[in-house]
Amino acid sequence: MNVDKRVVLVLRAALLVFFALLVVLQTLSLPGQFAHMATESPDMAYLRWPSTALAAFLILCVEIVVICIWRLLTLVRGDRIFTAASLIWVDVIVWSIVAGWIAFAAAFLYVGVHADDPGLPLLMFLCLVTAGVLGLLMVVMRALLRQATALRTDMDAVI
Repeated sequence: MNVDKRVVLVLRAALLVFFALLVVLQTLSLPGQFAHMATESPDMAYLRWPSTALAAFLILCVEIVVICIWRLLTLVRGDRIFTAASLIWVDVIVWSIVAGWIAFAAAFLYVGVHADDPGLPLLMFLCLVTAGVLGLLMVVMRALLRQATALRTDMDAVI
């Protein structure tokens, strides 16, 4: 087994564990946490369901990215990564990041307007910038993948 196959195997195992943890967070931990917060702070209880929905949506966006990475690893294993099929999965990753970024930006604006302490808005802004950088990085990676796919297609045509 060469190094690439071992790395893909380890990455798949890590993605599987990560996905399982995301599902636990999405279905059990965060809804329970927001319910607990609503009982502890009745004046903020109206935020329980919007917070739960936002958290579930953001985690869904990350789960979609994990699934797309899994599919891309399948293409790597089959030596088909430099095909048009891979661009579709990268597009889904980009759009998932964009959707999550927009939803989180809306939450950031709401929190920023209502905050009396700069800590949480600053942390949210850091997360927003990080997600933006990751989204832009994926756009660059997509452009590189498109160029490599074109080169591979040209090389296959020559051979």
